[in-house]
Amino acid sequence: MKYYLITLLILVISTYVKAENKEVKSPDGKLVVLVAVEKGVPVYSILYNGKQFLKPSPIGLKTNVGDFTQNLVLNNKVNRLQIDEKYQLPNIKKSKVNYQANEGVFSLQKDGKPAIDIIFRVSNNDVAFKYKVYPQKESRSCVINEEATGFVFPEGTTTFLCPQMKPMTGFARTAPSYETSYTTDAPMGTNGWGGGFTFPCLFKVNDMGWVLISETGVDSRYCGSRLIGNEGGLYTIGFPQEGENNGNGTSSPGITLTGETPWRTITSGETLAPIVETTIPFDVVEQKYKASQEYTYTKGSWSWVIKMDNNTTFPVQKEYIDFSAAMGYGTILVDALWDTQIGRDKIAELAAYGKTKNVGLYLWYNSNGFWNDAPQSPKGIMDSPITRRKEMAWMKSIGVKGIKVDFFGGDKQVTMKLYEDILFDANDYGIMVIFHGCTLPRGWERMYPNYASSEAVLASEMLHFSQGMCEQEAVNASIHPFIRNTVGSMDFGGSALNEFYNANNTPNKGSKRMTSDVFALATAVLFQSSVQHFALAPNNLTDAPKWAVNFMKEVPSTWDEVKYIDGYPGKYVVFARRKGDKWYIAGINAQKETLNLKIKLTMIPAGVEFKLYSDDAQLNGTVKTFKMNNKQEIEFSIPCNGGVVIVN
Repeated sequence: MKYYLITLLILVISTYVKAENKEVKSPDGKLVVLVAVEKGVPVYSILYNGKQFLKPSPIGLKTNVGDFTQNLVLNNKVNRLQIDEKYQLPNIKKSKVNYQANEGVFSLQKDGKPAIDIIFRVSNNDVAFKYKVYPQKESRSCVINEEATGFVFPEGTTTFLCPQMKPMTGFARTAPSYETSYTTDAPMGTNGWGGGFTFPCLFKVNDMGWVLISETGVDSRYCGSRLIGNEGGLYTIGFPQEGENNGNGTSSPGITLTGETPWRTITSGETLAPIVETTIPFDVVEQKYKASQEYTYTKGSWSWVIKMDNNTTFPVQKEYIDFSAAMGYGTILVDALWDTQIGRDKIAELAAYGKTKNVGLYLWYNSNGFWNDAPQSPKGIMDSPITRRKEMAWMKSIGVKGIKVDFFGGDKQVTMKLYEDILFDANDYGIMVIFHGCTLPRGWERMYPNYASSEAVLASEMLHFSQGMCEQEAVNASIHPFIRNTVGSMDFGGSALNEFYNANNTPNKGSKRMTSDVFALATAVLFQSSVQHFALAPNNLTDAPKWAVNFMKEVPSTWDEVKYIDGYPGKYVVFARRKGDKWYIAGINAQKETLNLKIKLTMIPAGVEFKLYSDDAQLNGTVKTFKMNNKQEIEFSIPCNGGVVIVN
């Protein structure tokens, strides 16, 4: 396989200049995709503002009904289409989207017959492409054994990547679960821990700009993929590892013919703004079924991350209902072991009590089945449509709002079908769904109307378990807004105001939070998820600063717009998010040195009052009110592990 890829890469680079390029451009003409076939090998490249962001890179598929990577002929005619679509989604980074793109369909033949189409859509900073496979002779279905799809970066490109975990490793053999740390500014030429890298993947192309690679539109008709590192700046699509899900299910996806693959997405820009602000994961997908009701997105509280398993009890969860009500939140998340430590009758009682406080329940479930050893219950329910639907009918009867399903551990097509089946069944009963120990969401906010959020990140639970992770909290938090959270909702479960991660905020017991209270407020803005269960605790009503608690009462969980202001992955980040007419500008600093910034905030008119939440050198937070000056500029400092929030 490796020899084939290197040989193909040499062939592509040496012959590409001889090929007759066909192109499709973005509406503004800055982003250009060139497609060619030379000596039967299809390739593409990407230019932005006349600079080559991706060198000639391989495309094509190998299937059990034909090899569509070589001996191909490109049709002279490129079918073109202008796309101008408006849509609204309340649960992504931008509530109203106008997607404008140019589409080019490049048709390839083999032996004089239609083989595959490669469909490119190019918007002003985004490229999305997928394959369409035609019937071959009598075959009306096929297995895709391999994608030749590759991405060849210029020499000197650096990477910001998260290694794919080895299958059946980690807690109770539940990996891979997209829960490893990123490396930043690393050279090309590695392959993670041997298994490649999880999507999305960020690259800094020398001094020219940035590229984010991911995929979207993955459902029960395909598998989730990863990125494989090779020599010579080449990265290729990799299917799931054979050992995932305890070896059950195939790694190679099967499709019907005529059939299509999911979209590969490439976002490019001279700054990080297009990466942060892209909506391409949602632009090219469609809703798969109608919502059974109007779903509402909530903020909520969650006892487990502070108090752990032994506090999933009726009295504690009732206390958290009262706490959510006091905060103006709409839900609580009742985590693992509720079935044995509370019981179904008392859960019904808890739901009824919550209803009197306008607080609904999310209930935790193990995904179960034959793919992990996780002992936490409820088990043996979500993996079977019979038991699952019976359980969901019970949940609907007592008014449960949503579920959190955990421990999936794989990206095979059979696992993607389980995700989809859970979502589809839950919609019948008006239940929203959060996934944990799971794969990356791939356009699911638009595809599945009752989808709420996914973890798929090294999340807040690790802050409880590891002081080392507390030491690295700011570094990780300055990475996620640029990579993981750019493509989908991220259920991090953070924004703790406890100084210590223990049940009563007892000093010197358990891990100690190293970041400031203002930092916690900032991450509530920086981390996007339409449903947020924060790591707050009832004691915060009395032991946390009143200004911090009041902010956490008011901060939205859904947004209308996002704007990149400044930052660098692993160092610092400053974003602006808008809800209605109100802007929230949030920043954090992971660098040892204090960060001094002067930024222009044209979204806040001169003379308008705004609140500034900031930290001193000892991470003591304050809130002050100012009026915007005529230059619409503001200067501020953020110490290491500190934050800043500006609200007009």
